[in-house]
Amino acid sequence: MDISFATILLALTIFLLRVSDMTLDTIRVLFVFRGKRGLAWVLGFFQSLLFVLAITSVLSNLDNILNIIGYAAGFATGNVIGMIIESRLAIGHIHVTVMSPMSGSRIAEALRKEGFAVTEISGRGRSGMVSVMHIDVLRKLVDQVETIVLELDPQAFITAEEVRPVRRGFWRA
Repeated sequence: MDISFATILLALTIFLLRVSDMTLDTIRVLFVFRGKRGLAWVLGFFQSLLFVLAITSVLSNLDNILNIIGYAAGFATGNVIGMIIESRLAIGHIHVTVMSPMSGSRIAEALRKEGFAVTEISGRGRSGMVSVMHIDVLRKLVDQVETIVLELDPQAFITAEEVRPVRRGFWRA
């Protein structure tokens, strides 16, 4: 195999095409999950265009192992970059559930003071009564909620899951 500047440049181009393609693909899937049809369409269009360019370049030069390595490395790298970008965008809503045996009312009041809507429910845990709090927040605010909760009760049990708002209710903007 002749390793010339052109050979390396083609492999690098395939790598960059695949990184871009997979970054868009990762973000597109997350927009699909969140019901953002328009953005998913645009991202899907450009993602498929980049994919066709990358795969055509690989298949037309199968004798060059660097192209195949560039393709595979671009795939893996694009997934990671897409995840990093998506986490920084923090699009969507999260349902946070907090269980605290002793500080429920203080936690709820502190969260409300910061503008969060909190629904409190009494519950029975393994060791007795607990306050169960439900807080629906924008993803980018989850760390703020967690910080407030743990300052008041370092032993609080906290879970979080993705939600899609259906209608009504209070959402801190």
